[in-house]
Amino acid sequence: MDFENDIEKSLKVLEEGGTLLYPTDTIWGVGCDATNTKAVEKIYHIKSRAEAKSLIILIDHIDKLPTYIAKVPDITSDLLESITNPVTIIYSNARKLAPNVIAADGTIAIRIVKDDFCAELIRRFGKPIVSTSANISGFEAPVVFSQVADEIKNSVDYIVAYKQDYFTRSKPSTIIRLRDDGMYTIIRG
Repeated sequence: MDFENDIEKSLKVLEEGGTLLYPTDTIWGVGCDATNTKAVEKIYHIKSRAEAKSLIILIDHIDKLPTYIAKVPDITSDLLESITNPVTIIYSNARKLAPNVIAADGTIAIRIVKDDFCAELIRRFGKPIVSTSANISGFEAPVVFSQVADEIKNSVDYIVAYKQDYFTRSKPSTIIRLRDDGMYTIIRG
């Protein structure tokens, strides 16, 4: 299956409130429309994950940050440019997202993707998508498609064919908590 066909099928699933198993710029992920509460509920169910544990969302460009967080700290672009690995930043005052994708303290974890498939999908969808590792909570995250459990594969609405045969070992993103005043803490390096 080609890139374009996977994008079109993924868009249809996202628009209908469905779930995807897809390659990201880090590891294989399970995702949905990050603004759709019912779709986000499906993700928690698929992963057998407590809703108290928040999720990461993906966007395609730094210019979209002000849509989903009330204040973008001044240091944000410098921080993003200084780290070469994929980086997820936890921001305060999340907004315009499904309530169940936002942490209880009002924060949201956002990664600006560099992966060609994810960036194109998000750009054409026009909204952020959830990205959580394609595993049942508590089990190891799959870095290649062959490691994704059948239980996950059988639970999603669509499985992206693109990059299923890639065996490049990736790792989860660096996670940084960024305060409104520009101070930050590295949570996962």
